[in-house]
Amino acid sequence: MSSSTDNKPAQVPAAAMREVDWQTFARIAADAEVTLPVEQTVVWDSFDTAMEGRQPWGRVVYQGADGRDRALVSLTRMTVRGFPYLWARHAPVWLGEEPTPQEEAELRRLLVAGVRHRDPRVVFVRLHAAVQGPDCHELLQTMTYDRTVVLDLDRQDDEAVLASFKSRGRRDVRKALRHEELTFHDETDRAQEVFSELYEILTETGERDGFRSAPESVYRTMLRTLGPDHARLYVARRQGQEALVWSLVTVYGDGALRYYAGSSAQGRRLRAADALVYKEACWLRAQGVRTYDLMGVDSPRVPELAGVREFKNKFVTDGPVDVPGAWDVPVYPRVYAGLVRALGLKRTLTTRLRERRSRSSADASS
Repeated sequence: MSSSTDNKPAQVPAAAMREVDWQTFARIAADAEVTLPVEQTVVWDSFDTAMEGRQPWGRVVYQGADGRDRALVSLTRMTVRGFPYLWARHAPVWLGEEPTPQEEAELRRLLVAGVRHRDPRVVFVRLHAAVQGPDCHELLQTMTYDRTVVLDLDRQDDEAVLASFKSRGRRDVRKALRHEELTFHDETDRAQEVFSELYEILTETGERDGFRSAPESVYRTMLRTLGPDHARLYVARRQGQEALVWSLVTVYGDGALRYYAGSSAQGRRLRAADALVYKEACWLRAQGVRTYDLMGVDSPRVPELAGVREFKNKFVTDGPVDVPGAWDVPVYPRVYAGLVRALGLKRTLTTRLRERRSRSSADASS
């Protein structure tokens, strides 16, 4: 006869989450042969530490019910309207096979529970997920993307890189390279010296394309704190003088991201950006980079990025790839809902004021 102990139901293994230091975090990624996004590394911690209102919060490992380490998450503590939140840029980093929606949801549940216990003032966590769960909300104040263009730089030589582009991409690059006045430069070592000129181009780009650039100090701090090994500055100039197009590219391991870019009207006419992307790909390939992410094109969720699809898509033959987009996951749903209402009201008032100014200007000129 079995004892009462024998009659107890077997305990079902459960997923778990634990905090780790950077060395453990990096070792787990290396053992899994996964290249971490630069934002998930100690390199990015230097940038966060240097920025007012941001600080590294910690790193966690999500362990599946089978005991395997399944995902890595590094978080930054930030604030919106005085309320703190955590931002896991380009994370979770999943190890092994793609996660199921159930795994994504369980990771979020454990993370929110841990955050509520350790840092009870945090209102929400921002992180990425392939499938939107009922706990996932659209971002409060910024734009994400869930589709991007990634160049495969694992090629034999520069000609093979060019051959990997669509026919239109090859044509536009060759056309740009025939402009003898265009010169292309790696200006990483003189980034602080030249960046004021480049920031003017970024401001022009924002006015043309409808976005507001961050203060110049943000880009300077990023270049300085990430350092030349992890933040590269590439520029197309007219005969080595006037800047026309530039890119700030982050690098970690064998992965690179075209994080920021700007182009002047003259640079666009000369297709300098087409040739610069090609030059960047060649330089990065020579440095051991194997994937170059151009960071975002449009999708049903983010139609606002439709304007960049035509440009980016010509650098690959197989088109954009789907990636997990970012979502806000409330730690305190009622407080988060209040934030949503407050920001919605602010946007409504801003729109009305803008419309009123436009009407006043029209009346004055009539």
